[in-house]
Amino acid sequence: MITPVGAAVVFVLAAGWIEVAVSMQPMPWPESAPEVAAAIRASFRGKRQVPLPVRVRDELGEVFADEAFVGEFGREGRPGWSPGRLALITVLQRVGNLTDRQAAEAVVTDLTWKYALGLDLDDPGFDASVLSEFRSRVIAHELEEKPLDLLLSALQERGMLAAGGKQRTDSTHAISAVRDVNRVELAGECVRAALEALAVAAPGWVQQVLEVPGWAERYELRVDSWRMPIFKSKQEELARVYGADGYALVEAVYAPFSPAWLRHLPAVDVLRVMLIQHYVRSTDRRGRQVIKRRQDLDQGGEGLPPGRYRLASPYDLDTRWAAKGSELMWNGYKVHISETWHPAADAQAGTDSTGAGTRPPNLITNVATTDALVPDTAMTEVIHQHLARRGLLPAEHYLDAGYSSAELIVQARELHQMALITPLRSDTSVQARTRNGYDRTAFTIDWDRRQVTCPQGQRSTSWTPCRQKEQPMIVAAFPLSTCRPCPVRAPAPSAAAATSPCTPRAIPETLDAARAEQATPAWHDRYALRCGIEATIHQAVTSTGLRRARYRGIKKVRLEHLVSAIAVNLIPLNAWWNGRPLERKRTSRLALEPALTA
Repeated sequence: MITPVGAAVVFVLAAGWIEVAVSMQPMPWPESAPEVAAAIRASFRGKRQVPLPVRVRDELGEVFADEAFVGEFGREGRPGWSPGRLALITVLQRVGNLTDRQAAEAVVTDLTWKYALGLDLDDPGFDASVLSEFRSRVIAHELEEKPLDLLLSALQERGMLAAGGKQRTDSTHAISAVRDVNRVELAGECVRAALEALAVAAPGWVQQVLEVPGWAERYELRVDSWRMPIFKSKQEELARVYGADGYALVEAVYAPFSPAWLRHLPAVDVLRVMLIQHYVRSTDRRGRQVIKRRQDLDQGGEGLPPGRYRLASPYDLDTRWAAKGSELMWNGYKVHISETWHPAADAQAGTDSTGAGTRPPNLITNVATTDALVPDTAMTEVIHQHLARRGLLPAEHYLDAGYSSAELIVQARELHQMALITPLRSDTSVQARTRNGYDRTAFTIDWDRRQVTCPQGQRSTSWTPCRQKEQPMIVAAFPLSTCRPCPVRAPAPSAAAATSPCTPRAIPETLDAARAEQATPAWHDRYALRCGIEATIHQAVTSTGLRRARYRGIKKVRLEHLVSAIAVNLIPLNAWWNGRPLERKRTSRLALEPALTA
């Protein structure tokens, strides 16, 4: 039996699986079979709402050309499925929020999909595993961004996207595709996962070396499938047992008599990392080994690793626990979405003679996925670089306070000639918080003379550039003989009290100007358009299931989010092409029903 798998063919034999190399010869997509096109025309004659797959093929043509994937797919061997058409199938799958099996079935049974893909009426389709293999190959060759780049490029060629204008960005949380476990459950499941991997990879070694009483019963079932002990003492005892078992297993794997390749099994490495992060071994006065769990430093313990590096699951090494405020806590990722903004797109005012809006709808221009603990400020410049690569940098970029700082505003202006419209946080200095003493704004800075004048009229005597917390700073010092007799000095004068640190010139000037501007009603009216990104995020969550990851690992989740962005772009584009632009208040599921009707 021969089973096609993406751009590969696998022969299933009694002895196992033997992969045979196949080729991908780039060629234009064929036009839809005449009988398929005739059935489509007959089905939707007189109807204004043409299904999304048909509109995509008519308006964008071969949007995901095979040429874009030719470098990563083989040229020799048996011909495989077109990667460009597999990319379109993956997008349509996200539009309908379908499983791989449902998407493979739609290729065979849905005439609108056959029309979009250029398939014959009797085309047999492919096995559902093709889609999984296609995603794996895309990730292996770092092509996650390629489908979105191709769509945005096609829209730019048609004049529907361009650099300049206004864009807005916000982030939302995405929950990982693994169970939430506490520290005790994590320890037990890491031991169980390592045992399972070793039993599959080296069953003979496990039978000869790991005959430990109680292990079969203790690790037969997943740790989270049974109820944990209620009492803390019992939980601590169980945690110590898991730790002892974990150390025994790792020592057996690293023993001289064990095959060296066992150490490189991913599950064994995860167990080793978990033991380092959550346990500590010591020797008591009698020479006995003592294993105990790590505790926080404020509890008198040895300390736990920072949350950024702490494992949250043995099956998804990239997921992390994070919190936003006091109400939201999740285990997973964070996704940043940027979209264009047009006044007509929000208001849906004005149509041309065909009934379509005079301006295209708001479209997603960038998606960035990180683990849940990466701060938004770390992604601001990354987002700008991605937009610059696509030639879609806006003239004005609207963001919330999580993305902003005076340094980033200056950087965007100098590097990208872009204005960041974002609120800046209030002054957090000791003087501003306690309202006691003078903050930086009370001093007059003469940048040309490199001199600072205090509120009492005294001038600094030195000007020293330096770095504090990896940031460039300038320290202006005043003589102690001048500061000591000052009537407004601090109760305990010192050398530090006679200095005034500040950042380089562009930073404080930008900071003061931005804080003054954001206090005006006109700025608030201008900034109000940023909230529209919330509607786009809601549409992505409800129509494509963006909130919950389908796959494990940040690379697969990133691909999932990028494909979801393409789907979210095609939904309003389909409505716009049909002359019925979506209202912002309408939920995406209502818009999907006519779009997916075959």
